[in-house]
Amino acid sequence: MRHGHGHRKLNRTSEHRKAMFQNMINSLIKHEQIKTTVPKAKELKPIIDKIITIGKKNTLASKKILFSKLQDKSSVTKLTTILFKRYEKRNGGYSRVVKSGFRFGDNAPTAYIELVDKDFNAKGQDSGPVQKKADNKNEQESRNPALESKDTKLTKK
Repeated sequence: MRHGHGHRKLNRTSEHRKAMFQNMINSLIKHEQIKTTVPKAKELKPIIDKIITIGKKNTLASKKILFSKLQDKSSVTKLTTILFKRYEKRNGGYSRVVKSGFRFGDNAPTAYIELVDKDFNAKGQDSGPVQKKADNKNEQESRNPALESKDTKLTKK
């Protein structure tokens, strides 16, 4: 019998699972809502609830524990400042899983995992570099000196 044998393996090695959940926790703390598959979301929910409970203590020891688990200073500071105040009077249940249909490619069930009482402005902040698209070729050439040097080389010949 398979009583009490832990959690879902999610078809990954233990190191890969640990790294995946660490990345997902950091993303969830940063954006306060992420989209993933239902099994991953269900496995992530108790982990993020325990992380927020540790962050509510707001002591030096709890900050060291959080940094050892998250490896991200910005996530730790957000936990111990913003989320600490938000969930001060709440006893557990800091996150929720909302099912959102099926993924297009492989028909996997997807869900949003989000923090309760989330900040709607946090979604999508600092998601990466943002590039502006050039409207026409002239603007692109004026911004890119490499293209200008190619044009001058071609006209000199």
